[in-house]
Amino acid sequence: MNHLPVIGITMGDPAGIGPEIIVMALADRAIHQCCRPVVLGDSAVFSAAMSALPPRVTLGLSLNVIPTPDQAIGVHGAIDLMAVSELEDGEVQPGRPTVAGGKAMVGYIIRAVEMTLRGEMDAMVTCPISKVLMQEAGYAFEGHTQLIAHLTETADVVMMLAGERLRVTLATIHCALRDVSSLLTRDRVLKTIRITEEALRRDFGMTRPRLAVAALNPHGGEAGLFGDEEATIIAPAVQSAQKEGIPVEGPFPADTLFYKAAAGGYDAVVAMYHDQGLIPLKLLHFSDAVNVTLGLPIIRTSVDHGTAYDIAGTGRADPSSLKAAIRMAVFMAGNRCGIEY
Repeated sequence: MNHLPVIGITMGDPAGIGPEIIVMALADRAIHQCCRPVVLGDSAVFSAAMSALPPRVTLGLSLNVIPTPDQAIGVHGAIDLMAVSELEDGEVQPGRPTVAGGKAMVGYIIRAVEMTLRGEMDAMVTCPISKVLMQEAGYAFEGHTQLIAHLTETADVVMMLAGERLRVTLATIHCALRDVSSLLTRDRVLKTIRITEEALRRDFGMTRPRLAVAALNPHGGEAGLFGDEEATIIAPAVQSAQKEGIPVEGPFPADTLFYKAAAGGYDAVVAMYHDQGLIPLKLLHFSDAVNVTLGLPIIRTSVDHGTAYDIAGTGRADPSSLKAAIRMAVFMAGNRCGIEY
């Protein structure tokens, strides 16, 4: 088992569904067959999550608290956990987020980044957090992506959402729809294309990935009738990327582009804003989509859903996205080091 990659899994908000989906994911023997998972979280919270789940899920599972990743047993049945926090009784309950839990959830991320940068872990996988709770805990970041970019001193990162049939990256992420046009620049679109293409080669093993860029306006702007961002911003960025040797096409009207990409015509689509890319992605991959941060010096994948406070602690959460995120982290780690795990 020692040849398998070490994958750190942050627990996310202790009051969310993170603890229970980790238990459910690691109950799957196939996960331990492809990696050595190490959970970064809180042992008391995690033990409570294990106790709350039905015996058919937790049968044969035990918690193994370790000081460092190299102490992990790495076999199915033993869940290796680093106790990064020690929350007091009553500080966290399922579905009831607290500032103490918020500080803990950020602590898991910080520790995972540090260890992955040092090479103690081959990749990190993150469970859902609350962006509002992160702010209340004293961390002025929009979310995981911005925090990890700060911790790794990375200037330019790109969010990718990926499934088996469709991969989408975003030129703009979390902003009001009315602000998208003013945020788009040739340089921003070009950087998104560059980072997407480099990641597909380095992390996904594609020798010559095929990229397509979505237009912003209906019908690609209809020769300027519905907007000129295609002519003044997007098309010039695509042309610059082509001159650099990047195999990219567009801009194409979004209403037909995603159909072609999902049918295998392209390896990834660069979308101009959040919902433009994520609506088709989630239509195809609602349960198994993976959020990947491209451009980092480390590998970070994540579930593609939120904390789901309304069902936390009920055992009704679906671990499919977490399993997919773990498998993708393993796949990317193998491509980076030239090993097929």
